[in-house]
Amino acid sequence: MAWIQTIPEDQADGPLRPLYDAAIKRAGRVYQILRIMSPSPETLRASIGFYQTVMLGPSGLSRGLRELLAVVVSKANACEY
Repeated sequence: MAWIQTIPEDQADGPLRPLYDAAIKRAGRVYQILRIMSPSPETLRASIGFYQTVMLGPSGLSRGLRELLAVVVSKANACEY
């Protein structure tokens, strides 16, 4: 199993700090899926932007259906979140 060193919330600074702060404001915590990208804030920022475009942008699918699909895919992939 791969292991990636991540940056804990109390050690985040520079461009990572506002990304963590926004995650905490949005979800009450920084989930591991975001923390895993902490060594590269640019990657994290791009990932969040992609997610927001897919989930909140114009689509022929409702927001609820997009959320349902995300849950089904996560379950199929044995995600713990």
